[in-house]
Amino acid sequence: MRPVFRKLSALLSVAFLLVLSGCSEQYLVLDPKGPIASAQKDLILITALICAVIAIPVFAITAVIVWRYRDRPNRKASYKPEWEHSTKLELTWWGIPIIAIAILAIVTVNYTYKLEPSVAIESEKEPIEIQVTSLDWKWLFTYPEQGIATVNYFKMPVDTPVRFKLTSDMTMNSFWIPNLGGQLYTMSGMAMTLHLMADEEGSYYGSGANFTGLHFAQMTFTADVTSQDEFDAWVNEVKTTEEELTEAGVEQLKMKGSHQVAQYSSFPDNLFYDIMLQYVEEGETGAHAHHMSSEDSGQDASSEHNH
Repeated sequence: MRPVFRKLSALLSVAFLLVLSGCSEQYLVLDPKGPIASAQKDLILITALICAVIAIPVFAITAVIVWRYRDRPNRKASYKPEWEHSTKLELTWWGIPIIAIAILAIVTVNYTYKLEPSVAIESEKEPIEIQVTSLDWKWLFTYPEQGIATVNYFKMPVDTPVRFKLTSDMTMNSFWIPNLGGQLYTMSGMAMTLHLMADEEGSYYGSGANFTGLHFAQMTFTADVTSQDEFDAWVNEVKTTEEELTEAGVEQLKMKGSHQVAQYSSFPDNLFYDIMLQYVEEGETGAHAHHMSSEDSGQDASSEHNH
């Protein structure tokens, strides 16, 4: 049995060290910087509170039962060998969980509708669009309205809704900025829509939240949130000082491997949708085009709803 205890001791030690190493890290999910992340934090706390209402009394009652009915001299606990039913106890241990589950269901359904990623965020400002393409192992961001592109880095103006269009060159991944909310899959042949907004300026960590192989851990990016004036100045600077992203450059980005932060003054026309549809066989394009046109036509209507 000694080898078993050694292995168990080693596993517990590793787990303890991992917990300690994580204590100094900031819990990004619980530090929201936008309306979507704030709503997600509320959902986490509400769910945890409801679960605690069940778990804490159960643990407390378990401790009381173990202590009260332990085997000891001169015990005074009542002995009822013929006892088999209590309506009050049955109502307690069935009624409370049923009520808790019902409340959880109502809360979850409400927040699921409220946080639907494809529904635009209500705002007086017009949203900007950023097209996101996951590559192996890097992120490509293209701005169709501004005409610039970046790798592993992007900027967005504060208090302005952003409509992210997500796709993948090949391997499915998951786009996530913990401080702003979200986490939505990028899939080849599909254009997923995610609406986010930041209400505080700063630099926020982003990553791929799906395991995709060798350099998965390096597939991170920075999302800079600035004022509108700073954003406009940055766009102008990129357009006037950086090189363009050519077709050859796109093919190089598609090659497997990590990549440093890069900025481009322009990119090939329709790049995002060309990547999205590159594996679609002839005759299927119409279905994808219909999907995209239906989605785009519904954005104006969806903007009337809260995210």
